[in-house]
Amino acid sequence: MTNPLLNEWETPFKFPPFLLIKDKHFDEAFTKAIKEAEDKFENISKNQGPASFENTIEVMEKAGFLLDRVSSVFFNLVGTDSNEVRKSIQTKLSPLLAQFNSRVLTNKDLWTRVTYVYENRFVENLSDEQVRVTELYYQMFNRAGAKLNDKKKYRYTEIMTRLAEIGTEFSQNLLSAEGNWVLSLENSEVKKLPDFLKNSMAQAASDRGLAGYALTLSRSILEPFLQFSDQRDLRQQVLVAWQERGSNVNGVNNNILAKEMLKLRTERAQILGYKSFSEFKLENQMAKNPNNVRNLLMAVWEPAKQKAEKDAEILETFLLEDGEALPLLPSDWHFYAEKYRQKEYQLSETQIKPYFQLEKMIEASFYCAEKLFGLNFERVELDLYHPDAKAWEVTKNGKHVALFIGDYYARKSKRSGAWCSSFRGQSKLVGEETPIAINVCNFTKPIKNEPSLLSFQDALTLFHEFGHALHVMLSNVTYPFVSCTSVPRDFVELPSQLYEHWLEVPEVLNRFAVHYQTGKPIPDSLLKKILETRNLNQGFSTVEYVSSALVDLSFHENIKEIDPLIEEKRILDKLGIPSAIKMRHSTPNFSHIFSGDGYSSGYYSYMWSEVMDADAFKAFVEVNDPFDPKTAERLLSCIYSAGGSRPPEELYVSFRGSLPSVNALLEQRGLDV
Repeated sequence: MTNPLLNEWETPFKFPPFLLIKDKHFDEAFTKAIKEAEDKFENISKNQGPASFENTIEVMEKAGFLLDRVSSVFFNLVGTDSNEVRKSIQTKLSPLLAQFNSRVLTNKDLWTRVTYVYENRFVENLSDEQVRVTELYYQMFNRAGAKLNDKKKYRYTEIMTRLAEIGTEFSQNLLSAEGNWVLSLENSEVKKLPDFLKNSMAQAASDRGLAGYALTLSRSILEPFLQFSDQRDLRQQVLVAWQERGSNVNGVNNNILAKEMLKLRTERAQILGYKSFSEFKLENQMAKNPNNVRNLLMAVWEPAKQKAEKDAEILETFLLEDGEALPLLPSDWHFYAEKYRQKEYQLSETQIKPYFQLEKMIEASFYCAEKLFGLNFERVELDLYHPDAKAWEVTKNGKHVALFIGDYYARKSKRSGAWCSSFRGQSKLVGEETPIAINVCNFTKPIKNEPSLLSFQDALTLFHEFGHALHVMLSNVTYPFVSCTSVPRDFVELPSQLYEHWLEVPEVLNRFAVHYQTGKPIPDSLLKKILETRNLNQGFSTVEYVSSALVDLSFHENIKEIDPLIEEKRILDKLGIPSAIKMRHSTPNFSHIFSGDGYSSGYYSYMWSEVMDADAFKAFVEVNDPFDPKTAERLLSCIYSAGGSRPPEELYVSFRGSLPSVNALLEQRGLDV
């Protein structure tokens, strides 16, 4: 029996043949794909001829095609539809991939050839993109320990292997904690909740074979429950469960894993000659060093803290009016913020949700992409990995551009949150490789004939992830190494956060924010209130985000072994975080920084990018047209299609003329007063 993962895919759009792919195929596929890639890299290293871009860098770009293809299928499945078999494969696979990467990146002969090409990059008559790719390869090898002696290389490989194991275990513990926690509630405990929430909780109970209503840790249930439940004890119970995810999963505490990971990251950085992991990690980002990150975060911290403290005083009055005792607890904030919004602005989430149907918001995100970039989206029927997923072919002027997959509903087998990934990136190195992008969310699944209704924040999340997807689908470069979202971490959030702005364009809301029962567009009065109140809770949200970013930064600036929970408390106490606000991610569930290397010492990236997105959208405001064709074309060429083919500073300046200041962000968040 042939392995479909190893064959050429004769499917529409060369999409993975999920009807044929079984979990049992992955072991063989990874074994052969790793061996094939390793052999190809070895052949490059043994080439006796003079090193050139063509016979070294370009061949390296092609060496891992099969491994990339198998990996994209597997890791997308692990995130969207995990099971015990896939977890087991991931546990075994993670160290193997780490060891493979170390072997390649510490190969002395490969390093010699890469160095030669790098030193002669301006002599070889290379294109600008080829020069950029060469520089990034040199940087990658250098930062992976290629210069180290054999003893240090061995230890470096040990560290990277163990880090891969820990990251996998951390994420699997968290997935189990999120999926397994459930609290059954009776009619009396949910009677005052809005219908949309009760329906979601009834469906969650049914999915788990329970009667009545189920309170889970899915954000689509958790957040509205905190917002609408008048039962203080239950709000406290579910929020504590949320904050303690990963604290004790089958006897495993993620804090122990985080402690080991921080220790190993410090050793990794010091082996490479850096004082701290933070110095190492930030060197090749836009921020460059920890001081620049801290300066940005602290510039925002004080105004946000002051705003949050003023807001807390207001919410305390509502708490006392309800006959509840002070202090205001973190589990009280969303409930009383909703009460304040209803009283001061006569605006409730229950008024908003009927106008934000998931399907209409998907249409809205497509509409904006059509007006800005000329893209068209047409539903196509494909055999996908899960019945909830849907596919669209993306074209421009009748030409195929990409395939887009949307997987929007929460389920137990899916990790929490929302993200963008791809089953295939874009490149022109070997023919025209068009991308396959996927957006994953955790919205409530429709009940019976009712549509899935979103909060305004949910709708922003959808637009955010679609902004990432556009960065994938509009990529137009030659080399995979710089395609799509292959950019510094503190630049990658720019295309996504920028795209959120188009949801707030009145033309878009008037067209797509229509009542799910009457079909009537959202009333101007309601729309005005939504836009007026979008910064209502910015003090709270900014404090919980910035505190997390500062904790992350401090963790990775440390050069001594620390207990993360103790250090977390020390940092928050020093900052003077308001008592009614918790950092967005506590250590045992801070997956951004502990489920892998991704956002480690990089959680600040969202805010760094927000400084740019606040300024970037002004380019459209300044010409009084959110869909101005000339500005959109410049945005396409400088940001969305460019990938990492040029340094991010150059890309941004080419679009906007100069780099922005933090003032644009403070103004956007309503913290400039």
